[in-house]
Amino acid sequence: MKVRLAVLPLAAIVAAVACLALAAPVYGDWGFDAAGMDATVPPGDDFFKYANGGWDARTAIPDDRSGYGVDAVLSEAAEAHLRAILEADPSGETGPEAADARKIHAAYAAFMDQKRIEALGAAPIASDLAAIRAANDKSDLAALMGQDNVSFQSSIFRLDIGSDEKDPGHYAVGLGQWGLGLPDRDYYLTPAFAAKKAAYQVYVAKLLSLGGWTDPQGAAAAVVDYETRIAEASWTRAERRDPDKTYNPMSPAELQAAAPGFDWAPFLKAAGLADARRVVVSESTAIPKIAAIYGDTPLPTLRAWAAFHVIDAAAPYLSTPFEASRFEFRNRLLQGQKVERDRWKRAVAFVDQGMGEAVGRVYVAKYFPPEAKAKIDALVAELRVALNQRIDRLDWMSPATKAKAHAKLAQFTVKVAYPDKWRDYGPVDVTPGDLVGDQRAFLAFEWNRQVRRLYGPVDRGEWGMTPQTVNAYYDPTMNEIVFPAAILAPPYFDPGADAAANYGGIGAVIGHEMTHGFDDEGRKFDGTGRLADWWTAEDAAKFEAEAKKLNAQYDTYSPFPGVHVKGDQTTGENIADLGGILIALDAYHNSLHGQPAPVIDGLTGDQRFLLAYAQSWRDKRREDAVRSMLVGDVHSPEIYRVNGVVRNVDAWYLSFAVKPGQALYLAPNDRVHIW
Repeated sequence: MKVRLAVLPLAAIVAAVACLALAAPVYGDWGFDAAGMDATVPPGDDFFKYANGGWDARTAIPDDRSGYGVDAVLSEAAEAHLRAILEADPSGETGPEAADARKIHAAYAAFMDQKRIEALGAAPIASDLAAIRAANDKSDLAALMGQDNVSFQSSIFRLDIGSDEKDPGHYAVGLGQWGLGLPDRDYYLTPAFAAKKAAYQVYVAKLLSLGGWTDPQGAAAAVVDYETRIAEASWTRAERRDPDKTYNPMSPAELQAAAPGFDWAPFLKAAGLADARRVVVSESTAIPKIAAIYGDTPLPTLRAWAAFHVIDAAAPYLSTPFEASRFEFRNRLLQGQKVERDRWKRAVAFVDQGMGEAVGRVYVAKYFPPEAKAKIDALVAELRVALNQRIDRLDWMSPATKAKAHAKLAQFTVKVAYPDKWRDYGPVDVTPGDLVGDQRAFLAFEWNRQVRRLYGPVDRGEWGMTPQTVNAYYDPTMNEIVFPAAILAPPYFDPGADAAANYGGIGAVIGHEMTHGFDDEGRKFDGTGRLADWWTAEDAAKFEAEAKKLNAQYDTYSPFPGVHVKGDQTTGENIADLGGILIALDAYHNSLHGQPAPVIDGLTGDQRFLLAYAQSWRDKRREDAVRSMLVGDVHSPEIYRVNGVVRNVDAWYLSFAVKPGQALYLAPNDRVHIW
């Protein structure tokens, strides 16, 4: 359902804010934590530190986290609310929510029953390992891999079901590269991660030993060698960002001919897709290579690989030797996390992942103020006006492309806080005291739900995040922007804060998601969500030139010696960050209706907006987590989501008197202006 938003006049918005402002702002006197600044740092040298240096100096990353910041604070608040929901006695519940209440309570209790988990040891996955041992040939193993989405079995290929990019009203089966146990192909192929790769081999051997596998050390060496060959064949994350190159539909017969060496028929059948008429292949040159590697690899190595991945996937739900081994490698070694999170926190995450909307329905009813939803709707309308105005002012885009950009923006759907219709978890069979069984039930429910609707129309009311998620997203095939309830809180959004702070916080988030519809990927989808070229060739060339210019800036950012941000990997997020702040700043200016912004604490409106923007990215990460992020994430580290953005914003130079010679200064012709 399309959401039609009326643009509210400033007076209405201000009145709404006044009605909601029942308390002082959460942060400072106007929505910003001035005590978190480090005024000794010139803003033109490091705006992130100028705005957040005091906070950074006095804030320690909790031992149970690999990073800490604004999102973590909000996530902890949501986590505490979910704990209260899950620990409440469900026996008094009545009505349609009663069954879900009993299920989420039972699943949480199963995770918390550590005594039973310890007593079971490896028994819950004995059948999975027995099936691998019983696999007589590679076709049998391919069938086990097809169960990847419904069990702890793993696959070297990823299957998913989502909107067809060239027919967004219907679903399609997607197929992509997979099969690596380390976070990214770089961990196998670059010298910088050699120590991590060696530790991974030790970890593989440890889990195989715990699972009773023969010759775990020898098997581990073979497994890591096998995955290294897969890594060599795999596309980089940057290569996987081009939707034109990742849309390659094939029939199952065409897939078998294009990628021999792997038995596709039993794989698809085991996934419930025996009748699939077509599969959209993502990495067209990598899939045949990986299939060939599978065909060339000895059966014992493939069995050992499958066994390790079963144990690794199930380890969080097994006894301490398994769970602790996984933590030591995946959390401590790869991310720098010092201690495991409390069991109740992991139990909350478990239920949240399995039955998120069942928990979310209660969360919204108990903890989300309904007034905030209307306020965000109004802000989105303001941002939409600002983006339309920016499109009109673009000097590099032709009228023909502008007209289609306006049309796409007009077709944006906006979802705020929570879905109109909650997911039906009736088919989920939660068994009290059976943690591993409950995880299987969660996995099977979600995959079977997707398979059943494969040939039906796309559900445009569905959400890709739960209300309690501190995040937001843009979906190109739905042409929609989505803002869950949990992110609609300070410092992103505070009804009691100054308008500049809200525009710099949640306004920039809204603008960011809008800009994703026009970033290097999103721009290739039209207003209906269809992958289609609606640009003139000249305009596309100009866009790509500016995008490359922005990439070149980010390529220079180096958090550690010899390590850099990858501009081509983070292009979309960098464009969205830059577009988001500019759209939000324009919307703030529009809200003033030509009147000067008030000066508060000696700060102009633009200064307050920019400081609030920087505060919304306040975050710090452990070194290992940053290194992992640089190779495996499409986002830049937070410091560059501030410093790398504001140096391209003309208003920032005027607001903070940034001059040539300062570290972040860019000459006007070197600044990037896309949206």
